[in-house]
Amino acid sequence: MTIKAENWIDGEYRGAERWVESNNPATAEVLGVFADATLEDGKDAIAAARRVFDKTDWKRQPRLREKVLLAMADRIEAKQNELVDLLVAENGKTRAIAAAEIASCHSEFRFYAGLTRSTFGRIASLEPDSLLLLKREPLGVAGIIVPWNAPLILLVRSLAPALAAGCTTVIKAAPQTALISAAFMEVIANVEGIYAGTINMVAETGSAIAQHLVDSLDVDVISYTGSTHVGKMIMASGAKTLKRMNLELGGSAPGVVFADANLDMATEVMAKTSMVMAGQMCVALSRVIAHESIIDEMTERLSKRLGGMVVGNGADPKTEMGPMIDNGACQRISKLLAEAGKSGEIILKGEKPGGDLAKGAFMTPSLVRVKNQTVPLLQGEIFGPILTIDSFHDEIEAISKANETRYGLAASVWTKDFARAQRVVDRIDAGTVWINQHLRLYPEVETGGYKESGIGRLHGVEGLSEFMHTKCIGWDYGG
Repeated sequence: MTIKAENWIDGEYRGAERWVESNNPATAEVLGVFADATLEDGKDAIAAARRVFDKTDWKRQPRLREKVLLAMADRIEAKQNELVDLLVAENGKTRAIAAAEIASCHSEFRFYAGLTRSTFGRIASLEPDSLLLLKREPLGVAGIIVPWNAPLILLVRSLAPALAAGCTTVIKAAPQTALISAAFMEVIANVEGIYAGTINMVAETGSAIAQHLVDSLDVDVISYTGSTHVGKMIMASGAKTLKRMNLELGGSAPGVVFADANLDMATEVMAKTSMVMAGQMCVALSRVIAHESIIDEMTERLSKRLGGMVVGNGADPKTEMGPMIDNGACQRISKLLAEAGKSGEIILKGEKPGGDLAKGAFMTPSLVRVKNQTVPLLQGEIFGPILTIDSFHDEIEAISKANETRYGLAASVWTKDFARAQRVVDRIDAGTVWINQHLRLYPEVETGGYKESGIGRLHGVEGLSEFMHTKCIGWDYGG
């Protein structure tokens, strides 16, 4: 029996005239269908969220919001296995990565539940017989536009702080993962105490609802995760209403490897974190920049490790890398590889495997040695199973090559000299920089980008601020 996923609007499920199939990218089998929401559905969802924010006490009940967030966390944890199964089937990622994503979701809800009752303001007295009260207030209705690559945690890291702040929400789910998004909503939507219309979720194959979220005067803040190209369009369109923007956009994460690094550890971590979710992750390692004295050794090590990586169905515990999201993504990566051969040396060429994997959207890993960081392959976000490698002569050149991109989301530095590590970290333009590790993310710690990798921060205490105003109240109580 296939899944039938409906939209969640104003506390009720709603179908549609048009139903769209969702497929397993590993097998091409149909998993189910989802209701393709219309613009009217989107408007109804916004109206419901607006009503709850304006007409109920949701924004003035922090203890209720804490209770709701904790209940959501408990429900997610109780349904973890079912959610993992569907996430693996519809997205293609390995079961281990899917399980980590679900665990991050209930952890994130609990973290923001703890902050819900701690949104205190400040008080100042700058003149006799007067006070200035600085009060924290929710922004209003939050439009959350979610990508398909990590559809649950990238939803929760916006949804949890928005609800904790006292906002109401309209979520635009990605069509590629509409079934798991609907299943997740079924788990959390009806917890005790929440007002109908506080959370709304729609899935659409087009962009009419997303555009309306950005344009609508009834939506106060947009939280979007996705490409830099679309993020720029959202920001430009949002300027018409001057709404608050929280944007986490593209990345091209470098890993700078000095000659004294632990190459065994660096090779293993770099191989895994470059191919996590088949490379379809904005903070995945994308560019290895190794010292010239070890460039040949690192190239050989990475080629051997990537070439031996087990590619297959994410449900198989032996699988290290699952499929891409669809065959269109495979074609895009194949085109990138063809172009890469013109400006670099393809050390390991990825390809679509045959046999049992022939029907799926699989691509094996690739390693490309580039001459410099300005080659066409590196001008955009790769977002697929291609890792590049280049060399540097000294610290100054390493920093220059790491920063030679319009992105600044994440990076890593590999060395046993921690003084040097700190010098390099201080000079790399990225929102997150790891030392001798990569891809360590926590609900308690803020993430976000420099340059064209985005605006604002999510996770951590600052993530709550993305959904809040500060109001100043002046009070003169003198005679």
